Amino acid sequence: MNQTVTAFVILGFSHLESLRYPIFVILLFLYFLIIAGNVTIPLIIWVEPRLHTPMYMFAGMLSFLDLFYTAVTIPQILIIFWVGRVYIAFNRCLLQMYFFHSLGITENYLLTVMAYDRYIAICDPLRYSTIMTSKCCKHLIVTCWFCGFMSPVPKLILVSFLPFCGSNEIHHLFCDLSPLLHLACADTFLNVITDFVINSCIIILTSAFIALTYTKILITIIMMNSVEGRRKAFSTCASHIIVVLIFFGSVAFMYVRPHRVYAPEYDQLVTINYTILTPLLNPAVYSLRNKEIKKTMKKYLCLRGTNCRL
Repeated sequence: MNQTVTAFVILGFSHLESLRYPIFVILLFLYFLIIAGNVTIPLIIWVEPRLHTPMYMFAGMLSFLDLFYTAVTIPQILIIFWVGRVYIAFNRCLLQMYFFHSLGITENYLLTVMAYDRYIAICDPLRYSTIMTSKCCKHLIVTCWFCGFMSPVPKLILVSFLPFCGSNEIHHLFCDLSPLLHLACADTFLNVITDFVINSCIIILTSAFIALTYTKILITIIMMNSVEGRRKAFSTCASHIIVVLIFFGSVAFMYVRPHRVYAPEYDQLVTINYTILTPLLNPAVYSLRNKEIKKTMKKYLCLRGTNCRL
């Protein structure tokens, strides 16, 4: 590594000095909701044997991912709004960037696998139990984690050899590739192209797979004779579609663009969306709307009651 800058100063929304503490309180409350929601879902799935199925196994893993994903960034964002800035060593900055990208890409792959699971359940229900076995689910989850943590490695290696010899102030909420490339004292064309190609390939291929999968699912639902069957199948898929649109939409706005077009305020606003709003909405949209999970929650909340109706 050939850099002279050994640490960075992360400034965040430095121009919102008068609003720092109110925003801190709001973010702290939202972080509490994120933790509560994404801990509750795996716990419910774990204690209820009826939910030990592939669909709920993937939903629980999505909640775990959101917990780790937010733990990489939100505590630091809270510190920024409390004290005004954060000092972070160069190596820690790269590590934060790596884990943030790795967990985000892992979630990308997991959402793709969840679409495949719904496709088998609706389009080939007779073979579902033989295809989506417990062993198959575990292999798919391990594959998502492996591919997710390997995909950002080329970007990490390239940025680690960039010289940083000027300003060390990052106008962002955490260490990410865009602000780091903006501070580099060398040509970053290779970094920009590599990042653009990797992100584009991952997002385009996975989103195309999900789009094709749901096209076939929609055709199958339309061809169903039973109105109740169509309603149930559509309800099963609707939550996943909403989560996919929220996640892929925000990520595409952030990463599928040349990083030389750098606007700190734009990046920070989009960052708030996919680091806070997406993990906050996922439990409510994907899991808490599910009848089985709501029924299980009510069951355990009413264990000591006498007037609960399941």
